[in-house]
Amino acid sequence: MKKNNLIHARTCVYHMNYHLVWSVKYRRKVLNETIEKRLKEIFRDIAEEKGFIVHMIEVGKLDHIHAFVSAHPKVAPSYMVKMLKGISARKLLLEFPHIKQYLWKGRLWNSSFYIETVGSISEDAIQKYIANQSKRG
Repeated sequence: MKKNNLIHARTCVYHMNYHLVWSVKYRRKVLNETIEKRLKEIFRDIAEEKGFIVHMIEVGKLDHIHAFVSAHPKVAPSYMVKMLKGISARKLLLEFPHIKQYLWKGRLWNSSFYIETVGSISEDAIQKYIANQSKRG
C-alpha cells in the first residue's frame, strides 16, 4: 500500500487530512470578498501558529466555510476547528465591526460543524488490503 505525501515525524509516519465545514450564525451572508480574503490570511496564520496546515479554504454562498486541513495525529481535529473558529471570529469582528449588526450577541459562527476524514485510498481498498494480510505468509 504505497501512498504519496507521507509525512515522517519522529515517532510516526502519517497522512491525516480533514474536510471541515461550518456556517455563519443564522446563515447570514456576511462573508464578502474582502472578508474572505482576510479570513484566508487569518486561517493560515492560525494554522502556522498552532501546528497544522490549511491547504485550501473556500467560502460558499457568502455564509459558510469549507476548509481542507492536515495535521500530525497528536493534533485533535476538534482543536483545529476550535482554533480556526474562535480566533477568526474574534479578529474578524474587531476588523469588520459592521457585520455585528447582522448577528445576535456578536457571534460570527454557528456552534456546530461538519468534519470528514479525507484519504487518498478508499475504504474498500483499505478493507481489501487488511483482509489480504492474513493470506500472506
